[in-house]
Amino acid sequence: MKEFALIGQLFIALALFVFGIQHFAYLNFVTRAFPPLPLWIPASGVFACIFGALLCLTSLAIVSRYKTRVFTLLLASAIFIMFAIFLLPSLLVNLKNGFLWTNSGKALVLVGANLLVAGSVAGETSNSLLKFLERFIPLGKYLLAGFFILAAILHFIYAEFVATLIPAWIPAHLFWTYFAAIALIAGAIGMLVPKTAKLAAALSALMVFLWVILLHIPRAWTIHDANETTSLFEALAMCGMALLIMVKAAESRNTPQ
Repeated sequence: MKEFALIGQLFIALALFVFGIQHFAYLNFVTRAFPPLPLWIPASGVFACIFGALLCLTSLAIVSRYKTRVFTLLLASAIFIMFAIFLLPSLLVNLKNGFLWTNSGKALVLVGANLLVAGSVAGETSNSLLKFLERFIPLGKYLLAGFFILAAILHFIYAEFVATLIPAWIPAHLFWTYFAAIALIAGAIGMLVPKTAKLAAALSALMVFLWVILLHIPRAWTIHDANETTSLFEALAMCGMALLIMVKAAESRNTPQ
């Protein structure tokens, strides 16, 4: 199981590094990790680089095992604060906007990704603030499950649009759209039930990884824009999250009560 934990961590680290590089490449907030800053805030490109650096440093901390819990907890906090200040208010006044729901959900799922990585490494914090942030580590799996349910709902609401994202060589696009929605809900619920958490997380990781291979990589290869690249690595990060949930569930089942 340790190998799966390592793979999950590396998937998340790779996603964070790519997001950080995108900030530098575009000098803008082009990923869902952080929302774009309002126009009244000057030097947006400078802030994009600052947050891009935080993403890259956290990625390197995960890979190097140096202060991993510190960096992931700080990044999770930064993503959540930016979400609460700049994205949540827009969502609350535009509740019918599927685009904002998706962006909000993906920001929170990246909070969860960092929490899951923090929970998968040995404790190394002594600062009182970091000890406070550690209390939120268990929320990681709920944030992934919550996003799965949100994505499933959006699959049903925007079924015809989602169907257009499926490769042309795959038949019955609407069928697979609804099937994926049901699978997302089943995976979300299964990951939260102790008896089924390991299997549900494993199957969810496999499902999302197949989407990476069949859907996201081909789209990113043919459609050269920041959104497709971001979507590819968001999916990879979610696959990594599911793997970490699987490992944690396996460890919990093997621990004497």
